[in-house]
Amino acid sequence: MQVALALCMGWPEPSSISVGRAGSIRRPGSFRRPTSSSKATRSFTSRSPRAVSRWLEEWTNIAEEKGLDARHISRIHRDGKVEFYQPILDQYQEMLKKHPKLTSVTFCWMQGERDANGGAHTPYKDALKLLISNLRRDLKRPDMNIVIGRIGDYALGRPSPDAVRKAQREIADEDPRGAWVDVDDLNDKEVNGKIQSVVHFNRPDGYITLGRRFARQGHALVTGQEPAADGRPKK
Repeated sequence: MQVALALCMGWPEPSSISVGRAGSIRRPGSFRRPTSSSKATRSFTSRSPRAVSRWLEEWTNIAEEKGLDARHISRIHRDGKVEFYQPILDQYQEMLKKHPKLTSVTFCWMQGERDANGGAHTPYKDALKLLISNLRRDLKRPDMNIVIGRIGDYALGRPSPDAVRKAQREIADEDPRGAWVDVDDLNDKEVNGKIQSVVHFNRPDGYITLGRRFARQGHALVTGQEPAADGRPKK
């Protein structure tokens, strides 16, 4: 059987890895190219957002080069642990024992709120680009696809969230193996009688749609098709 692999990082899961048949892309029980009636994405659950520094040893150096002060670095990086990168490499090696000839690897990323809300937007683009480069190097998959979820429009007009949103689109657009996922229509909620955009997605429909968009954009990349330019694939 030909096998495609998805690396899912950010939140709701800091690190997750799964396989599917070539031509599909999924997380266990929840992340595959769905049909219109599929309930495939319902296991998405919300967890506390993490900064990109939790995946990248070089983050502090990048932050300092970008002029981030010690207070912001401490606020974002806290104890300085980089706990989520090595587990992906370990899981990948275990996966290769079962499926030594993967037809594709796709990196799926839904993260950025912690960096945006913490004022750490200046190092964000360079940090995420380096994380992608490190994965391609360490997994020995220079052909790794990327699908980046752009953070929501909960704070439009604020410099830090706007900068993170812009960086995420630029990375996806500039990478020949990249695609992005739009979430701006998944987080509208009624608050005190008014519709507002909030940080978290609507349950369950927002998470279901989020998973389908990731799966469909990933599927397009895996099968050599053009991903949806607007980040909202319909099929």
